[in-house]
Amino acid sequence: MSEAADTLVTQEMIDRKGIWGGERTSPPISESDIRKWAIATYWPETPPKIYWDADYAKSTKYGGIIAPADFNPFAWPVERPARPQGGGGRGGGRTGLNGGQTDTYGVPMRPGDVITSRTRLKDWNERQGRMGLTLYTYTETEWRNQGDELVRTRISIGVRY
Repeated sequence: MSEAADTLVTQEMIDRKGIWGGERTSPPISESDIRKWAIATYWPETPPKIYWDADYAKSTKYGGIIAPADFNPFAWPVERPARPQGGGGRGGGRTGLNGGQTDTYGVPMRPGDVITSRTRLKDWNERQGRMGLTLYTYTETEWRNQGDELVRTRISIGVRY
């Protein structure tokens, strides 16, 4: 029988807390990317014209086509980024679960935008749960456009026990 851990927090987590990781940069967003994403998202309905009709979009407050809020310019990379080695700040524990996420949106993405993404381990907390010591990690991902305007912030919660 093994002894229960005093903490699931690793030294790597302590060292990485609050430090932004390497950046990823998307290729320029095209009207075609936005149109295809909107068609897939709204299928079988017709997507709102703001996502595909340039003449209509010019008459809106945005002055042109914008991407749906859930658009992901990183969705189909030619080369997949390497996964972090050594746990990547996930913490100890044998079982990992997705605890959900919360997105906050800034300016809409537009054709021609190049999005830069960066991620950091924002925070964590531990507590005893039904399954024993449980660690909740909060990872923050930030997207900015080429004008350094905030596009999206995502807080993801990881649960380990």
